[in-house]
Amino acid sequence: MTTPYETTKDALLDAALMHVPFDGWSETTFKAAATDAGVEWAMARAVCPRGAIDLALAYHARGDAEMVARLKSDELPQRFSEKIAAGVRFRIEAVSDKEAVRRGTTLFALPMHAADGAKAIWGTADKIWDTLGDTSDDVNWYTKRATLAGVYSATVLYWLGDDSADNQATWAFLDRRIEDVMQIEKIKAQVRDNKALSSLLAGPNWLLGQIKAPSRTPNSDLPGMWGSRGK
Repeated sequence: MTTPYETTKDALLDAALMHVPFDGWSETTFKAAATDAGVEWAMARAVCPRGAIDLALAYHARGDAEMVARLKSDELPQRFSEKIAAGVRFRIEAVSDKEAVRRGTTLFALPMHAADGAKAIWGTADKIWDTLGDTSDDVNWYTKRATLAGVYSATVLYWLGDDSADNQATWAFLDRRIEDVMQIEKIKAQVRDNKALSSLLAGPNWLLGQIKAPSRTPNSDLPGMWGSRGK
């Protein structure tokens, strides 16, 4: 069920998208969106205290939601690496306006907004893994999302400059990045199977084994913790 808050933010976002290609995710855009959507200024500020920055994050969240819906409804490939690639592709295909993403990339490249951008990208990677049924609860929870966030970021940047038919060059680029990741996983498996290297890394591996995924309980906002959860 949508709340008046969500409805108002959606209205502001829809109105803002008409101005973003010209004025970016800026205060000018935010003011124009409030006027076009017929939202009183005080209400617009209450819904989006940081103005267009909040709308840019809402636009990213909207794309994430569309991606998750496709991951749950579309028939996916059998290989897990191809499912991950499908998630990244679905997320990019959820974009309704490439210029809005280009402007958002510029916004979140600024030092004062870089943390917001990194959090949004991490959230996208997290949603892909969660939707595909990831059950890891150790350091792999972090490495999976960090790796996928890097793949997603690189692919988006490539896509922004891609003028090939149906973005074929972007999908080929994505496949190469996924293959690179798979090569890293193969190397990690070879290290685990090597008795000498396994013995050498026993200490670091034990230490990494103490890292746990963050609790999903409502009262926990920590990015991770040491030792067993719940203790």
